[in-house]
Amino acid sequence: MEIKDIKALVKIITDSDISEFEMENEVERIHIRRGAEKEYIQVAAPTVTAAPQQASMPAAAAPVAAQSAEGKPVDDGSETINSPIVGTFYRKPSPEADAFVDVGATIEAGQTVCLIEAMKLFNEIEAEFKCKIIEILKDDASPVEYGEPLFKVKRL
Repeated sequence: MEIKDIKALVKIITDSDISEFEMENEVERIHIRRGAEKEYIQVAAPTVTAAPQQASMPAAAAPVAAQSAEGKPVDDGSETINSPIVGTFYRKPSPEADAFVDVGATIEAGQTVCLIEAMKLFNEIEAEFKCKIIEILKDDASPVEYGEPLFKVKRL
């Protein structure tokens, strides 16, 4: 194959979508590759746990043992409302609205106490039983983990 034939072949490949060309006969072998060789990078995808699809879900309550000055647990009869998912804790439905609950408020079973945002989905967290809010354990717009206490409550 002559140089002019090779130049013509290169021009045809350059003007087309062909990225690789190979030709072989008894006398010669031509291999033309256009562009950089493709590099394949393999990355492990992060594990994602599915968030519940319900708009509202009850929060689990767990007993709380306060500690005395001596460091010994004291059972004051209080429990906690815990986060059922990982996300961001919000006390209000919107920035200009009032908080769902305040310290001292009496809450009915099924009443919304806060929102947890997870993956751009706002989940209403409801009280499982009638109770009184003793303490709010998280700041507004703070991150929360699964099972983390949100409110200290006294069952009524």
